[in-house]
Amino acid sequence: MKTMLKYTGVAIALAGLGTTAALAQNPTKSIDGRWDAALVRPNGETVPFRLDISGSGNNVKGTFYNGFQPFDSTTGGSFANNELTLNIDHYLTAIHAKLNGDQLAGDVSTQNRASTAAYQFKATRHVDENVNVSNVPQIGGAYILPLETPSSKGEKAFHFIVEQRGAEVAATILRVDGDTGAYTGTYHDGKWRLSHFDGSRPGVIEVTPQADGTLAVEQNPGSKPSVQKAVAEKTASAKAYGEEPPVDSRYTPKLVAYREDVARAKGLPQPENYSTHTTVRDQNEKFAFNFPDVNGKLISEDDPRFKGKVVVAVVTGTWCPNCHDEAQYLVQLDKKYRDKGLAIVALDFEEPEQQSGLEREKAFVKQYGVDYTYLIAGAPAEMWEKVPQAVNLNTWPATLFIGRDGHVKSVHSGFASPASGKFNDELKAEFTATIEKLLAEKPAQQTASVGIQVIHEGE
Repeated sequence: MKTMLKYTGVAIALAGLGTTAALAQNPTKSIDGRWDAALVRPNGETVPFRLDISGSGNNVKGTFYNGFQPFDSTTGGSFANNELTLNIDHYLTAIHAKLNGDQLAGDVSTQNRASTAAYQFKATRHVDENVNVSNVPQIGGAYILPLETPSSKGEKAFHFIVEQRGAEVAATILRVDGDTGAYTGTYHDGKWRLSHFDGSRPGVIEVTPQADGTLAVEQNPGSKPSVQKAVAEKTASAKAYGEEPPVDSRYTPKLVAYREDVARAKGLPQPENYSTHTTVRDQNEKFAFNFPDVNGKLISEDDPRFKGKVVVAVVTGTWCPNCHDEAQYLVQLDKKYRDKGLAIVALDFEEPEQQSGLEREKAFVKQYGVDYTYLIAGAPAEMWEKVPQAVNLNTWPATLFIGRDGHVKSVHSGFASPASGKFNDELKAEFTATIEKLLAEKPAQQTASVGIQVIHEGE
């Protein structure tokens, strides 16, 4: 019996050694590091993007970039048995991939504005490029992109902002409703092929310097069918949301960018004014709303949290990337000015199929740490019915600044994110100045009391 136990013990020990050897030969590799990732469209076109991954087990995080800066991260992720999952719940996006050597391969599913898209996903570990910067043109700065015909929102031109670091460029197109996010890429063969993905709005543009100092900007470069498909998808999406279908000028494949001073000297059309694009029908009319919160409780402008306060009301939707950009800034303003008399309220318009569970809205609020009031105002197509006081309301987001008397003092269309450079700085200065000016105004009751006191003193 002892002999049998002895041999059994040896067999178990050898089996253990064999298992250890097998694990040593096929270990689960670390996923940490920077990856050169890409979405692959069904027609084979790729949308490259930078992705940083860290963690292990059920605590894996992916970080996306907006230009040169880390910008947004996943809401959860896991890595086990060489299988990677990254969830971006605030965009209803998920990445699933398998690690094989130093390569990841899988798929990406995303839902945006009542449409679902599926892409192939691939990534390789990042390796720094050695690019000769001595022959790289310098194109950094601000430009104007004039349109041959006005867009569906009445725009005659866009801003185009370029940040350059050696051979690398980050560029964004800024429209009246906000920017595209920062497309990034490196100079090759006389041009930049720039791309962007942050969990939503994948896109590619090509920028080619011209001899006269202009830039040729091509949106959605590739085969003609792919461009037509992209425009068709945006048209269908616009119709589903009660908007006017986009005209070719908004998504036209080829544009020319002029330096701002050159555009002015040539008398070229200028972009829309974000502070005058949307107005109100009557400045003497109090701004009214009455919508449920996530628990179904109706909240109106007469709620104590708003009475006598300066109110920033934002027309928004969590399907809108520019609304994600603005929410992160509104959180900062809320923390800075809430105790000084500011109240922020989001009038949130979600797709009908999202309103039952509000999965994306809940993830959005959690991701950005939103503590200001979030009200579910309806579906996007109901925006004009639910916010009737606004005139030419056609941007997501639109931000209304309301004084202590309940009247709208100004409206800002769209949101220029940090990718927009100086335009983001100008927006922050405008928002801050407007809020501080309105906060400095005394409440109506207090003003009336002071007036009565002065009269008595005069007697």
